Amino acid sequence: MDVADNRSTSVLTMLNERQLSTVPQPVDVMTLLVEIPPGGKGLPPHKHSGPIFGYMIEGEMLFELEGEPERVIRAGEAFFEPGGDVIHYQDGNNLPDATSRFVVVMHCVPGQPMLSYVDDDELERRRDRRAPRP
Repeated sequence: MDVADNRSTSVLTMLNERQLSTVPQPVDVMTLLVEIPPGGKGLPPHKHSGPIFGYMIEGEMLFELEGEPERVIRAGEAFFEPGGDVIHYQDGNNLPDATSRFVVVMHCVPGQPMLSYVDDDELERRRDRRAPRP
């Protein structure tokens, strides 16, 4: 949905909208710029303590959340992670010859890390929750 106002030349374009059933209370909110070099693998499998909204500025990211098939997010596209107990498997640069950059707004539980890595034992226990891979 685009929003225009005759008092301004600004145009607001809705990129991502979600109704959140849970948000940590209180909540720490942080905005991060993430840059992944050409062909970079990104972070190993991890979880976030709260929901995340993201926007791909340039490049492409191979993105995979638990229970969803991997997909490519391209510059100009928004993405969402519910956080909590959902494993984020992939966030690597999908391009071998260009840097990928994206911004995330993270809602985090105060006093907890913004992300925690998932060990091999947990990955094995939950492998049935991972979508089939190509």
